[in-house]
Amino acid sequence: MTQELRRTLGTGDAVVIGLGAMIGAGVFAAPGPAARAAGTGLFLGLGIAAAVAYCNAIASARLAARYPASGGTYVYGRERLGEFWGYLAGWSFVVGKTSSCAAMALTVGAYAWPEQAHAVAVGAVVALTAVNYGGVQKSAWLTRVIVAVVLAVLATVVVVCLTSGNADAGRLDTGVSEGAGGVLQAAGLLFFAFAGYARIATLGEEVRDPARTIPRAIPLALGIALVVYGGSPRRNDLPRSRG
Repeated sequence: MTQELRRTLGTGDAVVIGLGAMIGAGVFAAPGPAARAAGTGLFLGLGIAAAVAYCNAIASARLAARYPASGGTYVYGRERLGEFWGYLAGWSFVVGKTSSCAAMALTVGAYAWPEQAHAVAVGAVVALTAVNYGGVQKSAWLTRVIVAVVLAVLATVVVVCLTSGNADAGRLDTGVSEGAGGVLQAAGLLFFAFAGYARIATLGEEVRDPARTIPRAIPLALGIALVVYGGSPRRNDLPRSRG
């Protein structure tokens, strides 16, 4: 007999979990490569990524409201297209999120201890798996802490940059210097960073009133992430692992 999950999360919890998936380590990894690809067309790439993410997010929100069960993509594919397509969608989701997990864990390692990036990445995955195993409430609490720390760090960097005397609004340019290909490449990289909103859709059996909570939480989380990515500093490169 399948055990039902407890509906303990509200809209704020769902938004925080979505933000944790979008602006945790991703904000330190995606903007740099995207800026190198698009040049001064970076904000155009950001706009394209946000528009695609918004369309996808709204579709996910409506599906989550219609099928408020844990499983996300698997459930939607199964209910709308049949068992095979649900199975295929579910495994595609798992493979994609496993790749995202590896990329974000290596980002943590590259920043925290470049010489031992792989070891730190494995440790981070093990630690977060243990927290998630302890229940969604513990996961939501830790996510709040991570999001708060990331936003505080970004705010500090922005303030320091603006008060350093070297900030120049004339450097902002929305023209395209690297061509359409570079802008589309940047959009793809930034969409990868936005894609964490799908984490909210998998909470169908863990949020209160999912038909109302999830459609609210997904656009809110996406909008906040867009503001953060639009104002975050660009890093030219990540520290490279020597291991």
